[in-house]
Amino acid sequence: MSDKHLSSQFDASLSSVSALVMELGGLVESQIRQAIYALAQFSGEAASQVMATEARVNAMEVDIDREISSIIALRQPTARDLRLLIALSKTTANLERVGDEAEKIGRMVQSIISSGAPRSLPSLELRVAADLASGLLRKALDAFARLDTTAALAILKEDDQIDQEFDGFVRKLITYMMEDPRMISPSLDLLFVAKAIERVGDHSKNIAEFVIYVAKGEDIRHVSREKIESGIN
Repeated sequence: MSDKHLSSQFDASLSSVSALVMELGGLVESQIRQAIYALAQFSGEAASQVMATEARVNAMEVDIDREISSIIALRQPTARDLRLLIALSKTTANLERVGDEAEKIGRMVQSIISSGAPRSLPSLELRVAADLASGLLRKALDAFARLDTTAALAILKEDDQIDQEFDGFVRKLITYMMEDPRMISPSLDLLFVAKAIERVGDHSKNIAEFVIYVAKGEDIRHVSREKIESGIN
């Protein structure tokens, strides 16, 4: 078998597993959108659909990991190809965790509905952060598909906005609970929702970091923003 033929097979395997990761990303994106809808409408049906999707997300993660392991064992890739496979594996793990956060939102929405107090809660305050997190995930997946380091750097900055929204919401929620202690239990559920949304932003940032790792060969985890921006162009 010729080297050219082997190379073509390897390229096809990379394309196939990359497509699977993007498919998982699309599934998780829809799961997050459904979770946000469930929160906005306090829809138990939508929350149940979010939770039901979790099994499919988990199954896809296992399939992708198995495929990546097979490619590494058979092809023994090096340099950028190996970085890509490692990044695909880590991106898959982060997407599965985004799915976990969506499932958590679904569970908390159902708990709030059961409490009988959903309309009394300041849930609309979370909509800005939720929309930011959903948009950030979409941008991160797009940046990964194109290995766009400029877009990846922009995502790192945008995650700060979600953190700020989360901090502001926590302060408002504490004030709300102090004013009406009867709302403490459902408010704590809403706090878990807020944290889940914030975590979606964190996972999106991680995916953006993998873009830079693949494209530039630089591991920028735990590196200051100033050093990242000065060293990645």
